Amino acid sequence: MDRTDEKSIVSEPLGKASDPCVMVIFGASGDLAKRKLIPALYNLASERLLSREFAVVGFSRSEMSHEEFREKISKDIKEFATGSVDPDLWNWFIQRLYYLSGDIQDPNAYQRLQGLLSELDQEHGTGGNYLYYLATAPDLFSQIIQQIGAAGLAHEENGRWRRVIIEKPFGRDIESARALNHEIRKVLSESQTYRIDHYLGKETVQNIMVFRFANGIFEPIWNHRYIDYVQITVAEDIGVGQRGDYYDKAGALRDMVPNHIFQLVTLTAMEPPISFEADAVRDEQVKILRAIQSMSPEEVLRYTVRGQYGEGTVKGQRVPAYRAEPSVPPDSFIETFVALKLYIDNWRWANVPFYLRTGKRLPCRVTEIAIQFKRAPFVLFRKTSVEHLKPNLLVLHIQPDEGISLNFGAKIPGPLVRLGTVDMEFKYEDYFGRTPSTGHERLLYDCMLGDATLFQRADMVEAAWSVVSTIQDVWKALPHRKFPNYAAGTWGPQEADDLMARDGREWRKCDR
Repeated sequence: MDRTDEKSIVSEPLGKASDPCVMVIFGASGDLAKRKLIPALYNLASERLLSREFAVVGFSRSEMSHEEFREKISKDIKEFATGSVDPDLWNWFIQRLYYLSGDIQDPNAYQRLQGLLSELDQEHGTGGNYLYYLATAPDLFSQIIQQIGAAGLAHEENGRWRRVIIEKPFGRDIESARALNHEIRKVLSESQTYRIDHYLGKETVQNIMVFRFANGIFEPIWNHRYIDYVQITVAEDIGVGQRGDYYDKAGALRDMVPNHIFQLVTLTAMEPPISFEADAVRDEQVKILRAIQSMSPEEVLRYTVRGQYGEGTVKGQRVPAYRAEPSVPPDSFIETFVALKLYIDNWRWANVPFYLRTGKRLPCRVTEIAIQFKRAPFVLFRKTSVEHLKPNLLVLHIQPDEGISLNFGAKIPGPLVRLGTVDMEFKYEDYFGRTPSTGHERLLYDCMLGDATLFQRADMVEAAWSVVSTIQDVWKALPHRKFPNYAAGTWGPQEADDLMARDGREWRKCDR
């Protein structure tokens, strides 16, 4: 295809196009590549945000030619595309897909990779810019980075950049996180390292800072004087599926809290950054993580709850217990549900509890941040028929339906003073339409531009693990004796409800 034909397919970008580069996907034959990465790259091309000078190299053990890889990806896209696929654009895209078979531990494979990358620089004008995506098991991260470094594929010079995207989990605890960061620093600078959390690709998550800092009506009341408590839920209705072997080594605490949930906490609680530069934003996030009050072992027992699902019914279907899932030991003590009560020790959030929960096999799939405001003074209504005032509630809905809702009181028409609850609701789809998305588009695009705002820094990772380390230690020392302790299709163990009930509060249920 010549340049004239190419321009007819990929016209001038709607925004700034990404830098020219070759993206190398380690683990290209796995689920992440076919379900998320390739569809996300296609969506970027469709939005004209992907450089014309671009190519992809899939790296995996499986023996495949370039053409066989293209055929495989072409079949996969029919199942995993987030919208319709334009035949001409897809043809343009797959001509930029290449494949290299190799053992991740074999230095010769990286020499062959270096040769292929040089060829693609010449053929596609990618300028020597390389983006490596580690879509592999976590225990291979360090090995791959060391091999990239030994082959000279991480060295930056003459304006050419080399960046590495690392999937979660970033270690298993504070010690392993520090060790992994130490190994990474031997090869890569912090500016080359992009620790990805796909939750930050969600529109509502990105919009938290815009919502808080671009609207003058909310920031003045975003503090302990007006907010009673914050409740964050990341609920899934699915079980562990075929991931039993991985999940039983991780559990809900490791899998969700130090990354996804704490990212939501920091964006909700952080102070206004001095700018939207990556390090300015991440500096404020780190401050929040460091301000989270550490728990004593006694407080772990009082303010944390763990659960494991038994058999039950989800959406009318009988489902098995966690211990009956594939590759899960029949006597497993790993948790599939976590609830925590945390405090942030700073002026803004003094004495405001943050209630966090996440779990599998819950009644519905929902991720949301609920800001519960304090009740208004009741004195004004003492001689009316109003029995109580309901506090205002602001909810940031992250998935499945991204949007924001606010509820407040209003007088019901009539001769008596009676209050009703009014809901004001905004959905992204209603106002801006639905944009096909896997949640990875923004993150891949930012990495190609060198914008690390939505990626975790080394100190963020270590600070997050520091918060949960005491919880890990106590739970390890005292295995739960009553697992399974909640039925699939319910909202977790009774202890989670008790956690809030002791404070006169309760968890929100599905409302979408």
